[in-house]
Amino acid sequence: MGASYESWPRACAGTVQPMDFSSQKHVLFTTFRRDGTPVATPVWCTPLEGGFGFWTSSGSGKAKRLAHTSRVLVQPCNGRGQPAPDTSPEEATARVVRGPECEEIKAKIIEKYGFMTKLTKFLNGVGNVVKRQDRPYADRAVIVSLTPDTA
Repeated sequence: MGASYESWPRACAGTVQPMDFSSQKHVLFTTFRRDGTPVATPVWCTPLEGGFGFWTSSGSGKAKRLAHTSRVLVQPCNGRGQPAPDTSPEEATARVVRGPECEEIKAKIIEKYGFMTKLTKFLNGVGNVVKRQDRPYADRAVIVSLTPDTA
């Protein structure tokens, strides 16, 4: 699995147009641990210029891994994280945001997913009680840029 993630973008560089994630309901978002191990998570997404955004918790593994590398892989998937047929992971960069950018993404997610956002917030609260923790819900957003980073 790791070899396909590593070799696909270089093998196809310049031959494939970036995927259009604007119509996707779920995206498999893969971050990398410090040792290079990929960790894939399905996320809701909302289109943004040049990519897409989603919300997360500041205590999530995604947010922690993005603190040390902005390199990610993205791929259309279903709600359980199974990649869509005939798709391959695509290289991208991502950054965690707060403030107005985060609020804009949150509003777009609520508009797109409606009642499901209320349900997941409720379930997060139940999980916090059961686990005796206070993990914030959707207090950060992630902006994923599909265009190559030229910096």
